[in-house]
Amino acid sequence: MDIRETSSGQLLEFFRQNNEKPFRIKQLHDWLWKKNVFSFEEMINFPKTLQEKLKMNFTFKRTLIEKEVESSDKTFKFLFRLFDDVIIEGVLIPSQGRVTACLSTQAGCVLKCVFCATGKLGFTRNLHFWEIIDQFVLMNRRAIEVFGSRISNIVLMGMGEPLLNYDSVFKAVEVLTSPNGNGLSPSRITLSTVGITAGIRKLADDNFKANLAVSLHCGDNLKRSVLIPVNQSNPVQELQDALGYYVEKTKQRITIEYVLLQNVNDSLEDADKLCRFCKAFPVKINIIEYNDTGSVYKPSTLERKAAFTNRLESKNLIVNVRQSRGKDIAAACGQLTGKMAVHNYIVS
Repeated sequence: MDIRETSSGQLLEFFRQNNEKPFRIKQLHDWLWKKNVFSFEEMINFPKTLQEKLKMNFTFKRTLIEKEVESSDKTFKFLFRLFDDVIIEGVLIPSQGRVTACLSTQAGCVLKCVFCATGKLGFTRNLHFWEIIDQFVLMNRRAIEVFGSRISNIVLMGMGEPLLNYDSVFKAVEVLTSPNGNGLSPSRITLSTVGITAGIRKLADDNFKANLAVSLHCGDNLKRSVLIPVNQSNPVQELQDALGYYVEKTKQRITIEYVLLQNVNDSLEDADKLCRFCKAFPVKINIIEYNDTGSVYKPSTLERKAAFTNRLESKNLIVNVRQSRGKDIAAACGQLTGKMAVHNYIVS
């Protein structure tokens, strides 16, 4: 059994059988979740005999940075190799005194959104909660080395749909925000979903503390079903109802993400449908540039983007127009595929 998936009860029994004091559990927890070590040998306040017993009874599965590449805008993309040789990607984005880590929650994606490169890969598997945390730990070390600053924000917007790996994602956020873990503020973490309504309601019922963002991309039900096939089982009205439930339970403002596609979802009529969708709860809207993923779609023109944005603002909505980062290394939204031609990087 992997040490990071072993329950406190199992650990207590292990230490009891080996005539070790119960305080060793607290020490072990600190090594795993505060100091974020990747081997038993690094647990230097454990006797060598205990280190060996741990090695004999538990595994310690490693996540490695296999490759990394730097964008012209100082964004870094990382290719991670998991313990079973599955490949995922993560992104490190410096911006105005902040460093944001974009983490993956699945290897590949089952949703097949038509403008997203990740969806073309197919689905390999869900990530374990500690594999989500490993991405943060490894990129945090690089952030300190490269930018002289720790990661300040996390977005669960990498490969995969977080709410289709609910338990692992929820537990990872718990550890990342726990005072006994990494101690990050929940307000610094954002979970992004395409709108899995059952998952959104469960987040509300489970008192999810971090931020919620929804990749809407279209307020028209039929059109959205073409762009995001899972909309067929999670239609726009049901999504709106689920978000209303979430806001009522959590009292948190939702972020709506909207990728503008030329002559697809960028008309004034589309803007009005987005306004109607957002009228039921407090939101802020992020307008996102489409990044080339080899699809038939093109980014909206500057004129249509301006008209669309102005229509939203005329309805007193909070609108932010986001600039893509890392496009030249295929690190921008929708471009993660687990494939890149970059230099090798060896983790020390």
